[in-house]
Amino acid sequence: MTTSRSAAILSPVVDFLFVGGLSLIVFVPLLLSGRTDLVLIGAGAQAWLGALINMPHFMASYRIVYRSREMILKHRWASIYMPAILLAYAAVAVWSAQYTNALVVVYVAAASAYLAWHYTGQVWGMMASYAYLGGLRFEERERRLVRTSLRILLAWHLTWFLYTQLRDPSRLRPAYLLVSAGTLVAFALGAVGLWQMRRRTGKLPPARALVAWLAIFVWYAVMARDPKAIFWIQIAHALQYLAFPIRVEMNRTTASTARSVGRFATHMAAYGVGLLAVSLLIARVVPGQAMGIVGNMFGEQPGRVAPILILMFINIHHYFTDGVIWKIGNPEVRRDLFAHMPAPSPTAPAPRPVATAPSLGQATARSRRASARH
Repeated sequence: MTTSRSAAILSPVVDFLFVGGLSLIVFVPLLLSGRTDLVLIGAGAQAWLGALINMPHFMASYRIVYRSREMILKHRWASIYMPAILLAYAAVAVWSAQYTNALVVVYVAAASAYLAWHYTGQVWGMMASYAYLGGLRFEERERRLVRTSLRILLAWHLTWFLYTQLRDPSRLRPAYLLVSAGTLVAFALGAVGLWQMRRRTGKLPPARALVAWLAIFVWYAVMARDPKAIFWIQIAHALQYLAFPIRVEMNRTTASTARSVGRFATHMAAYGVGLLAVSLLIARVVPGQAMGIVGNMFGEQPGRVAPILILMFINIHHYFTDGVIWKIGNPEVRRDLFAHMPAPSPTAPAPRPVATAPSLGQATARSRRASARH
């Protein structure tokens, strides 16, 4: 019998808060207040929060993919080829910024489109993972309904990006209003899928799975009310993600050697300090240095776009990396993530946890094949 603590990534309460509970606690009252300015804090505080929460969630995924030579060679596209392509493009974009910002705009647009795919994909992964931890699985029809609801939200996110970034969004307004109305359909479809699971199993999906799904609707309501509040959504998304690489680090540390509680605590403290130190360096030091160096080489405008390109590089590479490393069909990933739990039943499906967009459909097929083999 799996205890409530073992049936969690970190702990039931922490999981609940990270996966979306904090989002509901903070954002719902803000929306109900009727205020249109939802950012609430200044640019300086935003920069520090981003460095302390958002940037570590990027670095945590890098810790996984770059932790060993074996891992680097195993995932060459994530560790070598894709960053090389992105860096080459960024270099050309910096040089061309002397004459036009077109390549910079394309880079930002690509990152924003990928972000929509990444957000909705991660939410599905959270739902599948916490359903699994609760001893449940989504059947095909339930899965299709829930994921269709998330794909409608993906379409809304893409339309929202264009609507808020175009100089003249009036031509896009009808489409934006239509897709915004479609989010009601998205909610209904997802609710039907969850209700079907309830009818089939006799119990509601775990609260953590429900909260993950509800939270993204609230996130997008916040963004619709105040586009600048996407800052808070980035923070909420980062918190949702961080529990998973932290658990992997904990399990790998426990498995690597027989450690005392003191040594384990020391290692995890060093892990946390290391993530924060690298995050602060990249978020607070590198952009300014890059601006100065590039500005001296190519002029003022390329210097200005250099920090933007660095940030876009980190974002796109992170999205791609997550699509590679979080594949529960991989026994090594399953072991690293669920090693603290009792062995699942032979008939229990292996979900794809922190799912990101590049292989969501493939994960479903793999899950079926894995179940058939078992």
